[in-house]
Amino acid sequence: MTAPITGVAPTRARVAWWRLWRAWPGDIAGLWRRSLRFRTLLVTIGLTALAVVVACVWMGLAIQNDLFASRKDQVLVDAEQARAAAQRTLDAAVQSDAVPMQNVMTLAFNTLRGQSSAEMVAAYRIGPPVPNAPQDFSTAEAVMPGLLTTSMRALVRTNPDQQIWQPIALPDGADTSVPGIMVGQQLAIEGVASYELYLAYDLANAPQTLTFVQRTLWVVGIGLVLLISGIAWFVLRSVTAPISEAADTSAMLAAGRLDVRLQVHGEDELATLGRSFNAMADSIESQIKELAELSLVQQRFVSDVSHELRTPMTTIRLAADMINDQRADFDPATARAAELLNAQVQRFETLLTDLLEISRYDAGSVQLELEPTSLAHLAEDVIGSMQQLAEQHGTDVRLVAPGGYSPVEMDPRRVRRVVRNLLGNAIEHGEGRPIVVTVDSDQQAVAIGVRDFGMGMKPEDVEHVFDRFWRADPSRKRTIGGTGLGLSIALGDAKLHGGELALWSEPGRGTNFVLTLPRQGAPLNGASPIPVDPGDDAVAPLEDLGLTAPIDVPPASGAGAPGGGSGHGASAPQGGTA
Repeated sequence: MTAPITGVAPTRARVAWWRLWRAWPGDIAGLWRRSLRFRTLLVTIGLTALAVVVACVWMGLAIQNDLFASRKDQVLVDAEQARAAAQRTLDAAVQSDAVPMQNVMTLAFNTLRGQSSAEMVAAYRIGPPVPNAPQDFSTAEAVMPGLLTTSMRALVRTNPDQQIWQPIALPDGADTSVPGIMVGQQLAIEGVASYELYLAYDLANAPQTLTFVQRTLWVVGIGLVLLISGIAWFVLRSVTAPISEAADTSAMLAAGRLDVRLQVHGEDELATLGRSFNAMADSIESQIKELAELSLVQQRFVSDVSHELRTPMTTIRLAADMINDQRADFDPATARAAELLNAQVQRFETLLTDLLEISRYDAGSVQLELEPTSLAHLAEDVIGSMQQLAEQHGTDVRLVAPGGYSPVEMDPRRVRRVVRNLLGNAIEHGEGRPIVVTVDSDQQAVAIGVRDFGMGMKPEDVEHVFDRFWRADPSRKRTIGGTGLGLSIALGDAKLHGGELALWSEPGRGTNFVLTLPRQGAPLNGASPIPVDPGDDAVAPLEDLGLTAPIDVPPASGAGAPGGGSGHGASAPQGGTA
């Protein structure tokens, strides 16, 4: 039996945690962009922390300077008082002849030790040796000379009435030291000699006090930052929560849920905003319902009128056909009127058919009749059926079909109508120049493109091509009896199949329509097998496109029927002429 493998789950957990940690910068950046609360809280904490750091540093430096200055002043006062007491002792002893000079200095030394808090005391005679002058004395003969600098001793000797001080490092054990102050001044034995008097004071308690104060400041500062962060979070939550609720409600309202409203509490500005939002939502809901009812009435009106006109239109059409068939027996004027009547009746019938189709799309009652169909064969059928129209306009229609032969589930009647509409528009606006119909496919979709090299359209016109009854040039006469609804119906047919109808056009370079249909009813994913923008080949001559070998296009027949195509291979593009 195989031993179980252990440790896999923790390893995966560590990897997942590592990946999550590496994703933190992106997550934080996204949260910064999306969340007003997070952004405001982070800015508040950052600025508060900066202000606290600046305040603590400034207060620490100020306290440090003040602590040193106050301790220095205290040391100078103490040294002056000790010197004055020692000087009085010397003056009194000198006036008494009974006291030897060395004993006088000893009395002064004892007075200094008793009056001063100095750690070390030393006195050095100024000038050459003098008879009967007391000897130098020091409480730390091994340390004191090393603490005194030459410049300080020079200042003490030349300034008998002043105190000279400087900061020093007092030894505290073998390798450690503590901060201190050395104070220098003069003592004088009248008529005998003058002495340099030095007192060393320990300031070890000052750093301890400063450390305690600074630690207290930092603790208070951190607590203040945390307190302000909590207050900011609470305030921001109370302010941004209604804003977030309004954003979510507006998103639901935009998604079509017209019944959502904000909960309003209180009488403040946010409550006023909530009431205004609810009033706006009520107005939008009522207007949308009103527009929906008007649209429904319009759809029913168009549908009803179209249906009601079908019966009289059929009668008029039969009568017009009978009159048109007998026009040879009429005089020329009456015969011409019969022809015009028959043509306009046909156009009117086509318009009714398109209106009925549009009404079905508006009502959502359109159903597809799917069957396996070869798009390449269907394109050949449409080209063959419109051969006469192309010849009337002097247009050469050619087919390039490297793919699209395998059957695809589609409604052939609707797809044929789309292709016929696109090809008719290309013939009408192609200005007699060649037209290229391309069919291709891939694993996800099948597509057909209709490319003409005619006048083209402006960008502002391209945006309205699929609008109902829209015409780029209202003064331009329709030559094939269009109703202005063909492209709108074609777009509806494409969307009904789950496909798309795309358009590229530029003035002077022509127009390219591309109809793309998915295979097996799957949604479109990725680019169309035929590019919408022809790119640099937009004005290339047909000879450069390999379209110089014409093929015979059979008469129109059912898509996918044995006679519906010319048996082209899918690997080599072929041309066709209509």
